[in-house]
Amino acid sequence: MFLSQLCKSRVSLRCPGFVVEVCSSVSQLSTSSSGVITKKVVIKEKLEEALTPTELEVEDVSYQHAGHSGVERGATETHFNVKVVSESFEGSSLVKRHRLVYEVLKDELQTGGVHALSLITKTPREVSAGKS
Repeated sequence: MFLSQLCKSRVSLRCPGFVVEVCSSVSQLSTSSSGVITKKVVIKEKLEEALTPTELEVEDVSYQHAGHSGVERGATETHFNVKVVSESFEGSSLVKRHRLVYEVLKDELQTGGVHALSLITKTPREVSAGKS
């Protein structure tokens, strides 16, 4: 089921140069194929809804950081690699692109247990031109 079908409460996010709308209660709605709510699914759905990406990869790399300082003992789903290719980034600096992603995922970063994001943010034109 798509997030837009489940969402009853939408929030407009304003970041310099961007305005996007996301579901404010997505973390309570999203489930994986096994029916378990995962942060990976929440991150993916929020980014899909807010940025309509042409490419989106979300990789949970928390296992690489188990036991590191800043990560609560026994915490899972704390570190993610995220690649987003979206027209929404056109004409924006790398800093503005990252700020937009952070704004979309604000709840997960502030209170949702996500400790770190490694971001790759590109436009479709940059991908087709092979720009790294």
